Amino acid sequence: MRVLVVEDFEVLARAIGTGLRREGMAVDIVLDGDDALARLAATRYDVVVLDRDLPGTPGDEVCREIAAGDAGSRVLMLTAAGTVRDRVEGLGLGADDYLPKPFDFAELVARVRALGRRSAPAVPPILRAEDLILDPSRRVAFRGARRLELTPKEFALLECLLAAGDRVVSTEELLERVWDEAADPFTTAVKTTVRRLRAKLGEPPVIGTVREGGYRIGVPR
Repeated sequence: MRVLVVEDFEVLARAIGTGLRREGMAVDIVLDGDDALARLAATRYDVVVLDRDLPGTPGDEVCREIAAGDAGSRVLMLTAAGTVRDRVEGLGLGADDYLPKPFDFAELVARVRALGRRSAPAVPPILRAEDLILDPSRRVAFRGARRLELTPKEFALLECLLAAGDRVVSTEELLERVWDEAADPFTTAVKTTVRRLRAKLGEPPVIGTVREGGYRIGVPR
């Protein structure tokens, strides 16, 4: 899941970003509305965590721009004002959900995940390939009866490949969907994570490599 955090209080923005990355999400952070619009014009995000009170372009206007676009991004609006009227106004601007500050981080994660499911094409709640089972909502994966101990990046990469079915997923797409803007396009992060993941999955092989194409679930070629 690709998430944009738009929050002018930098300490809070960094804390949200760190927490969501630990949950396996790819997170970009901006501190004002102008940068948010520039980023949204260049990158497709599943979810935008948007503070309503922003310098530069106001959060309300950013929300309207997202709602008027065709990228399909979902908006979770944050604000220190938590009255019913504020919530109604925020939702009326085009926000998909509304969370008043202060908030519990576990609730923020749950709401972001729920919005992410709405923004993405429908996929089965449980992803399977032969004896490999992955449950995105519970964040668990099994190979046969063996539970897999995966890092957040390994889990997110495997989820991306399983959700793609037979489709080949390029290295560039994996960098965009699993990592974030800080990822070097020439990095070996994808290759290294795939290698670790293959070792944990064991035999027979599950992740195939398509020459000059990328990766997919299937016997390596």
